[in-house]
Amino acid sequence: MTDAVGKKSPAELDRVALQKAYARWAPVYDLVFGAIFDRGRQAAIAAAEQVGGRILEVGVGTGISLPGYSSQNRIIGIDLSEAMLRKAQRRVADLSLTNVEKLEVMDAEHLSFPDASFDVVVANHVISTVPHPEAALDECARMLRPGGEMILLSRIGADRGFRHLVERLLQPIVCRLGWRAEFPWDRFALWTERRTDVRLIERRPMPPFGHFSLLRFVKFELGARA
Repeated sequence: MTDAVGKKSPAELDRVALQKAYARWAPVYDLVFGAIFDRGRQAAIAAAEQVGGRILEVGVGTGISLPGYSSQNRIIGIDLSEAMLRKAQRRVADLSLTNVEKLEVMDAEHLSFPDASFDVVVANHVISTVPHPEAALDECARMLRPGGEMILLSRIGADRGFRHLVERLLQPIVCRLGWRAEFPWDRFALWTERRTDVRLIERRPMPPFGHFSLLRFVKFELGARA
């Protein structure tokens, strides 16, 4: 996307920066983040397994979570990073994960699947890293059939105080690494308030340091939210 003078839009620049950042992370991602985020990742898998069926994992990355899903479920994974997906594809082949139907390069803000395509949408450490988080949340919700669940692992920033100040100061640095330091709970709360078809059913702190949360949302028929 370009403007009238041929310059890329800020959103596209962010997208390109993310692709570059995760291409750099791909060779070492499992080593650096595998153990740190293991408890949260296992909790997200367990929550998805409670629903089961057809599961979309948004931001599947290197596919580190894929072996955790039971063979009865059908898994599709998408990611913005081709480098990450190449590692995921090797993992699927090496472990003969026949329940993984497809791994595809795709933008979380513009999912190409029809409405209500999945029983579960899982997004681990994705929402706070995309250029437009609310757009990604809307797309995840669109993917769900009524009764389905959206399961997120996400960093929750501080609303105030010293930690909030530190997060704001760090933001220009960490954005080069592919994520946000500052992402308050209010963004999730306001998004949920404006939706008539989605309700938060669980918010559970997760390590490291309780700065992350497992969030579970259920999808209703439009206008039937209880």
